[in-house]
Amino acid sequence: MTEQTDPWFSAKQAFANGELLAYPTEAVFGLGCDPRNAEAVNKLLQAKQRPQEKGLILLAADYSQLVEFVADHKIPQDKRFSVFSNWPGPVTLLLPAAENVPEWLRGAHDQIAVRVTAHEPARQLCKALGSAIVSTSANLSGQPALTTADDVRATFGDSIAWVMDAPTGGALKPSRIIDPLTKKVIRD
Repeated sequence: MTEQTDPWFSAKQAFANGELLAYPTEAVFGLGCDPRNAEAVNKLLQAKQRPQEKGLILLAADYSQLVEFVADHKIPQDKRFSVFSNWPGPVTLLLPAAENVPEWLRGAHDQIAVRVTAHEPARQLCKALGSAIVSTSANLSGQPALTTADDVRATFGDSIAWVMDAPTGGALKPSRIIDPLTKKVIRD
C-alpha cells in the first residue's frame, strides 16, 4: 500500500524507522515506539527525561501482541480468568516478563507492565502496526501529562515523528496498575 491508500502509512514508516509516535490513550496522550528497538526506546527515554530503571508499559490491541514479552507459562491456571478479565480496558497489569525482555524495557523489575486498551484510536494504531507499542505518558518527567495533539507538538516538536490527531478517552486519571497475581495495587 502507498501513502495515498493506507491511512497508517506514516505511522508504520515512523515505527519501522525507530522513530517516536504520539497517540491518545484512555486518559492522556501517550508516547510510543517499537518495544524491540533499543535505540527507539532510548530516544523516548531521552525525550521524556525519564530514567530507564522505572520500566515502560506496553500497549496492545489484544493479548496476542503481548505474548512475546510475557512469561505466559508463569501465570497460574487458577488465576488466568482474574488476570485477563481486566481487559480490554484502562488497567495495566504487571505480569512475569519473558526471559528475553531486556532491562531497557522492563526497568529494574522481573515483571513487564502491559495493557490491552479499549480506547479505539490506540487499538487501531496497534492493529495497523501489527504490534504492541511502548506506552508512556506524553510529558517531561515530573510534569503533567499532555492531553491534546497540539500540546504534544508544542512540547516535543520534531522529536516526535508522527502524532495521531484524535481525542483521549476522557478518563480523569492514568490507567490503574495492578499485580494481578498478588492483587497489589501499584497505582489506583
